[in-house]
Amino acid sequence: MDAASEASQYAHGVIPACAGVGLRFRHHHGVVEGHPPVAWFEVHTENYMGGGSAPACLDAIRQDYPVSLHGVGLSLGSAEGMDFQHLARVRDVIRRVDPGLVSEHLSWSLSGGVYLADLLPLPMTEEALTIVCTHVDQVQTYLQRRISLENPSTYLRFRHSTIPEWEFLAEVARRTGCGILCDVNNIYVSASNHGWNALVYLNAMPPGSVTEVHLAGHCIRQLDQGQIIRIDDHGSRVAPPVWDLFGQALKRFGPVPTLIEWDTDVPALAVLMEEAAIAEAAIERQRNDSLCANTA
Repeated sequence: MDAASEASQYAHGVIPACAGVGLRFRHHHGVVEGHPPVAWFEVHTENYMGGGSAPACLDAIRQDYPVSLHGVGLSLGSAEGMDFQHLARVRDVIRRVDPGLVSEHLSWSLSGGVYLADLLPLPMTEEALTIVCTHVDQVQTYLQRRISLENPSTYLRFRHSTIPEWEFLAEVARRTGCGILCDVNNIYVSASNHGWNALVYLNAMPPGSVTEVHLAGHCIRQLDQGQIIRIDDHGSRVAPPVWDLFGQALKRFGPVPTLIEWDTDVPALAVLMEEAAIAEAAIERQRNDSLCANTA
């Protein structure tokens, strides 16, 4: 079954285990008018909380495609507690869109009642673990549904961290029953920046907990001291080593919904569909390999 046929089959249900595309504003009209053969779309929840044309376009797109919601504003790692007003707005979008998946980030962005325009890293400590688990439990209870938590891309670490990030994330999933959104590009970026082993990180994720995979591009910058840093800017095609790591992810998790993200200098939808086709080919190879292994 091709991606377009699978999208039609699941238009009113779960997200199919194939490659989808992150929907951005510049693509709205083309999707509504052209009905491109994309298996599913993911949108940022906060972009559809107000009025205007964006929610109406999403409603029209949702009639023909499965949609997942990816949030950036719940600040699950904030020590200040949950912003239930924001959570209520998230719930309203969920009720309108009826998404197949709902996800958020392992990060914080709320301080002193002010939202900071970034997804900031957490100290990997028992205290932070308790805070995150409490908030995830509150969110899942309030929404009456499971959410998934995405591993971050990071550029610094706290000296007093005591838990490896991959163990921290796996423990949140174990304690709360939430899913894991495995961002393969984020693993590669963070591992490169911190000197981690990307495969150790990947293999720490419980296969049964991984509900979705993200793929995106990143850029490389050289600091004044000569240090090379990779930045998760979502502004280019997926890098070859990230594709390689994605292949390892498929071996561990099997076929799961896989998203192509592009947020900086967003190109035409056709470019994202080309990247999705590469991901879909990898997913199909894994399906065939598993089938051969099971029939051998």
